[in-house]
Amino acid sequence: MLADVVPYLVCPVCGGDLALAERGLLCASGHAFDIARQGYANLLPGNARPGTADTPEMVRARAEFLGAGHFDALAARLAGSVGRSLDGHCLVLDAGAGTGHYLARILDRAPDAAGLALDISKHAARRAAKAHPRAGAVVADLWRPLPVRDGAAATVVNVFAPRNAAEFHRVLSPEGLLFTVTPSPRHLGTLVESLGLLSIDERKTERMDAALAGYFKFDSRQQIEGEAVLTHEETATLVGMGPSAHHVPADRLWERLRPLPDPLPVPLSFVLSVYRRLE
Repeated sequence: MLADVVPYLVCPVCGGDLALAERGLLCASGHAFDIARQGYANLLPGNARPGTADTPEMVRARAEFLGAGHFDALAARLAGSVGRSLDGHCLVLDAGAGTGHYLARILDRAPDAAGLALDISKHAARRAAKAHPRAGAVVADLWRPLPVRDGAAATVVNVFAPRNAAEFHRVLSPEGLLFTVTPSPRHLGTLVESLGLLSIDERKTERMDAALAGYFKFDSRQQIEGEAVLTHEETATLVGMGPSAHHVPADRLWERLRPLPDPLPVPLSFVLSVYRRLE
């Protein structure tokens, strides 16, 4: 799986080409990087720190929740939009790929494409490495120079993850597209207040457009609305897979969940945006 994406990778130390060696990746300058037995490569420089990378518990929660199909409408819409934009052999780069769930759905719609899943969490990379036969997974920091060749990607996908406009611009081909998915302020509805979750900035989309300006031109946007009927267990899993997991302890979450109906309807609301790369 990793062999499919190695030609698109570069050494994070010197920028040189990488090649598969006996037990890892090696550049001509002698910089070596391990390939874990689970199949992913770690291309974090030695001084990098994982910071707020997803924990094993968060990754487990995300795999469980997405695997149950609760976000299938989003995955289908994203895969269809990306798939229609691709033509022939190319690279789809999922920046902040998590478990590789969305990348796998995209590759199912793009039979000639290879996928590269980048994430700073090694726990996420373990799952992403097995998400699809044509996907390779690499541990990398999205806020640093990405270990990817200039112009290598036909598409960059960014789902609920940090956006490095300059690096996304660099690694995209001249005609490349950037697809982003963000939650809208309506996402999760009253659960945000009742469970004490992190709220969504009302101007989030506007701020994203401004942050990408200078590197990308806005192309199109669509709203994806839905509803999931979740048990308390499923709701706890949903909270546990996102950034609120860092802010709401499990015991406090359950205290706030108990008075609510079980199961309960939860509104889902996403914004799928497409940007074109500027010269």
